[in-house]
Amino acid sequence: MDLNLIWQTLLIFIVGTIYLRISGRKTISQMTIPQTVIMIAIGTLLIQPVSGRGLWATFGIAGILVLSLILTEYIQLKFDKAETAISGKAVPVIQNGVSIENNLAKLRLTVDKLEERLRQVGITSINDVQYATIESNGQLGYTLKPQKQPATKEDIQNLIMIIQNGQPLNTQNSTQDNIFTETLSKNDDNIPKHLQ
Repeated sequence: MDLNLIWQTLLIFIVGTIYLRISGRKTISQMTIPQTVIMIAIGTLLIQPVSGRGLWATFGIAGILVLSLILTEYIQLKFDKAETAISGKAVPVIQNGVSIENNLAKLRLTVDKLEERLRQVGITSINDVQYATIESNGQLGYTLKPQKQPATKEDIQNLIMIIQNGQPLNTQNSTQDNIFTETLSKNDDNIPKHLQ
Protein backbone atom coordinates (compact mmCIF):
# COMPACT_ATOMS: atom_id res chain seq x y z
CA MET A 1 0.00 0.00 0.00
CA ASP A 2 1.25 3.47 -0.89
CA LEU A 3 2.26 5.48 2.24
CA ASN A 4 1.53 8.70 0.34
CA LEU A 5 -2.10 7.62 -0.01
CA ILE A 6 -2.34 6.90 3.74
CA TRP A 7 -1.04 10.29 4.86
CA GLN A 8 -3.20 12.09 2.27
CA THR A 9 -6.29 10.24 3.53
CA LEU A 10 -5.48 11.10 7.16
CA LEU A 11 -4.83 14.74 6.22
CA ILE A 12 -8.13 14.86 4.30
CA PHE A 13 -9.92 13.51 7.37
CA ILE A 14 -8.30 16.07 9.70
CA VAL A 15 -8.80 19.09 7.42
CA GLY A 16 -12.35 17.98 6.53
CA THR A 17 -13.23 17.64 10.22
CA ILE A 18 -11.82 21.11 10.93
CA TYR A 19 -13.76 22.66 8.01
CA LEU A 20 -17.02 21.01 9.03
CA ARG A 21 -16.47 22.06 12.64
CA ILE A 22 -15.95 25.67 11.53
CA SER A 23 -19.07 25.63 9.36
CA GLY A 24 -21.37 24.63 12.24
CA ARG A 25 -22.79 21.68 14.05
CA LYS A 26 -26.20 20.89 12.64
CA THR A 27 -27.59 17.61 11.46
CA ILE A 28 -28.68 17.30 7.83
CA SER A 29 -32.33 17.68 8.89
CA GLN A 30 -31.53 21.01 10.56
CA MET A 31 -29.50 22.48 7.71
CA THR A 32 -30.68 25.25 5.47
CA ILE A 33 -30.41 24.90 1.69
CA PRO A 34 -27.05 26.74 1.42
CA GLN A 35 -25.57 24.67 4.26
CA THR A 36 -26.66 21.42 2.64
CA VAL A 37 -25.21 22.44 -0.75
CA ILE A 38 -21.89 23.43 0.83
CA MET A 39 -21.64 20.22 2.87
CA ILE A 40 -22.32 18.04 -0.18
CA ALA A 41 -19.79 20.04 -2.19
CA ILE A 42 -17.14 19.76 0.52
CA GLY A 43 -17.74 16.03 0.88
CA THR A 44 -17.34 15.56 -2.86
CA LEU A 45 -14.29 17.81 -2.99
CA LEU A 46 -12.46 16.19 -0.10
CA ILE A 47 -12.38 12.82 -1.78
CA GLN A 48 -10.94 14.24 -5.03
CA PRO A 49 -7.25 14.25 -3.93
CA VAL A 50 -7.38 10.49 -3.45
CA SER A 51 -8.48 10.07 -7.06
CA GLY A 52 -5.65 12.21 -8.41
CA ARG A 53 -6.47 15.89 -7.84
CA GLY A 54 -4.04 18.22 -6.08
CA LEU A 55 -4.31 17.99 -2.29
CA TRP A 56 -3.65 21.65 -1.44
CA ALA A 57 -5.80 23.02 -4.26
CA THR A 58 -8.68 20.90 -2.98
CA PHE A 59 -8.21 22.20 0.59
CA GLY A 60 -8.13 25.76 -0.76
CA ILE A 61 -11.39 25.27 -2.65
CA ALA A 62 -13.00 23.64 0.40
CA GLY A 63 -11.84 26.61 2.49
CA ILE A 64 -13.41 29.03 0.01
CA LEU A 65 -16.68 27.08 0.21
CA VAL A 66 -16.69 27.27 4.02
CA LEU A 67 -15.94 31.00 3.90
CA SER A 68 -18.81 31.39 1.41
CA LEU A 69 -21.11 29.60 3.84
CA ILE A 70 -20.01 31.80 6.75
CA LEU A 71 -20.51 34.93 4.61
CA THR A 72 -23.96 33.73 3.51
CA GLU A 73 -24.98 33.09 7.13
CA TYR A 74 -23.64 36.51 8.17
CA ILE A 75 -25.66 38.20 5.42
CA GLN A 76 -28.76 36.26 6.53
CA LEU A 77 -28.16 37.38 10.12
CA LYS A 78 -27.89 41.04 9.17
CA PHE A 79 -30.58 41.32 6.49
CA ASP A 80 -34.01 39.79 7.00
CA LYS A 81 -34.89 39.98 3.30
CA ALA A 82 -31.68 38.10 2.41
CA GLU A 83 -32.58 35.40 4.94
CA THR A 84 -36.00 35.04 3.36
CA ALA A 85 -34.52 34.88 -0.15
CA ILE A 86 -31.75 32.40 0.72
CA SER A 87 -33.23 30.11 3.37
CA GLY A 88 -36.91 30.94 3.34
CA LYS A 89 -39.20 31.53 6.29
CA ALA A 90 -41.46 29.29 8.31
CA VAL A 91 -44.71 28.61 6.48
CA PRO A 92 -47.92 28.23 8.51
CA VAL A 93 -49.73 24.97 7.70
CA ILE A 94 -52.31 24.86 10.52
CA GLN A 95 -54.17 27.72 12.15
CA ASN A 96 -56.85 27.22 14.83
CA GLY A 97 -57.06 23.49 14.14
CA VAL A 98 -57.60 23.91 10.38
CA SER A 99 -54.97 23.01 7.78
CA ILE A 100 -54.02 25.79 5.38
CA GLU A 101 -54.31 23.98 2.06
CA ASN A 102 -52.80 26.76 -0.08
CA ASN A 103 -49.57 26.66 1.95
CA LEU A 104 -49.52 22.86 1.93
CA ALA A 105 -49.80 22.96 -1.87
CA LYS A 106 -46.92 25.49 -2.09
CA LEU A 107 -44.78 23.18 0.04
CA ARG A 108 -45.91 20.14 -1.98
CA LEU A 109 -46.91 18.54 1.33
CA THR A 110 -49.98 16.35 1.45
CA VAL A 111 -52.35 16.31 4.41
CA ASP A 112 -51.31 12.68 4.99
CA LYS A 113 -47.64 13.71 5.30
CA LEU A 114 -48.61 16.57 7.62
CA GLU A 115 -50.58 14.13 9.77
CA GLU A 116 -47.57 11.81 9.76
CA ARG A 117 -45.38 14.60 11.13
CA LEU A 118 -48.00 15.41 13.76
CA ARG A 119 -48.17 11.76 14.85
CA GLN A 120 -44.38 11.68 15.16
CA VAL A 121 -44.56 14.38 17.83
CA GLY A 122 -47.50 12.74 19.63
CA ILE A 123 -50.41 14.79 18.26
CA THR A 124 -53.47 12.70 17.42
CA SER A 125 -55.73 15.34 15.87
CA ILE A 126 -55.22 18.43 13.72
CA ASN A 127 -58.05 20.00 15.74
CA ASP A 128 -55.77 20.01 18.83
CA VAL A 129 -53.23 22.29 17.13
CA GLN A 130 -53.46 26.07 17.50
CA TYR A 131 -50.62 26.85 15.08
CA ALA A 132 -48.22 24.67 13.11
CA THR A 133 -45.49 25.71 10.72
CA ILE A 134 -42.98 24.02 8.49
CA GLU A 135 -39.72 25.72 9.42
CA SER A 136 -37.07 26.72 6.89
CA ASN A 137 -35.08 23.58 7.79
CA GLY A 138 -38.12 21.37 7.09
CA GLN A 139 -38.95 20.65 10.74
CA LEU A 140 -42.46 20.94 12.15
CA GLY A 141 -43.07 23.71 14.68
CA TYR A 142 -46.36 23.71 16.57
CA THR A 143 -48.30 24.89 19.57
CA LEU A 144 -51.37 23.16 20.95
CA LYS A 145 -54.66 24.84 21.75
CA PRO A 146 -54.76 26.01 25.38
CA GLN A 147 -57.17 23.28 26.48
CA LYS A 148 -54.92 20.59 24.89
CA GLN A 149 -51.61 21.77 26.33
CA PRO A 150 -50.07 19.74 29.15
CA ALA A 151 -50.24 21.33 32.59
CA THR A 152 -47.21 23.39 33.52
CA LYS A 153 -45.78 23.99 36.97
CA GLU A 154 -47.42 27.43 36.84
CA ASP A 155 -50.82 25.84 36.09
CA ILE A 156 -50.46 23.52 39.07
CA GLN A 157 -49.40 26.40 41.34
CA ASN A 158 -52.47 28.35 40.17
CA LEU A 159 -54.71 25.42 41.05
CA ILE A 160 -53.16 25.23 44.51
CA MET A 161 -53.64 29.00 44.98
CA ILE A 162 -57.27 28.74 43.87
CA ILE A 163 -57.92 25.86 46.27
CA GLN A 164 -56.16 27.63 49.16
CA ASN A 165 -57.11 31.28 48.61
CA GLY A 166 -59.69 31.34 45.91
CA GLN A 167 -57.41 33.51 43.72
CA PRO A 168 -55.06 32.46 40.90
CA LEU A 169 -51.56 33.83 40.47
CA ASN A 170 -51.23 36.74 38.06
CA THR A 171 -50.42 35.14 34.71
CA GLN A 172 -49.81 36.99 31.49
CA ASN A 173 -49.87 35.03 28.24
CA SER A 174 -49.76 37.74 25.65
CA THR A 175 -49.67 37.32 21.91
CA GLN A 176 -46.53 39.45 21.99
CA ASP A 177 -44.64 36.43 23.37
CA ASN A 178 -46.06 34.03 20.76
CA ILE A 179 -43.30 33.14 18.29
CA PHE A 180 -45.85 31.95 15.73
CA THR A 181 -47.17 35.49 15.17
CA GLU A 182 -44.14 36.14 12.93
CA THR A 183 -45.37 33.54 10.46
CA LEU A 184 -48.98 34.66 10.65
CA SER A 185 -48.48 38.37 10.07
CA LYS A 186 -46.22 40.45 7.91
CA ASN A 187 -45.45 42.93 10.72
CA ASP A 188 -41.70 42.77 11.43
CA ASP A 189 -41.59 45.98 13.49
CA ASN A 190 -41.09 44.19 16.81
CA ILE A 191 -37.96 42.29 15.64
CA PRO A 192 -34.77 43.93 16.92
CA LYS A 193 -32.82 45.49 14.07
CA HIS A 194 -29.54 43.77 15.07
CA LEU A 195 -31.17 40.36 14.55
CA GLN A 196 -32.67 41.02 11.12
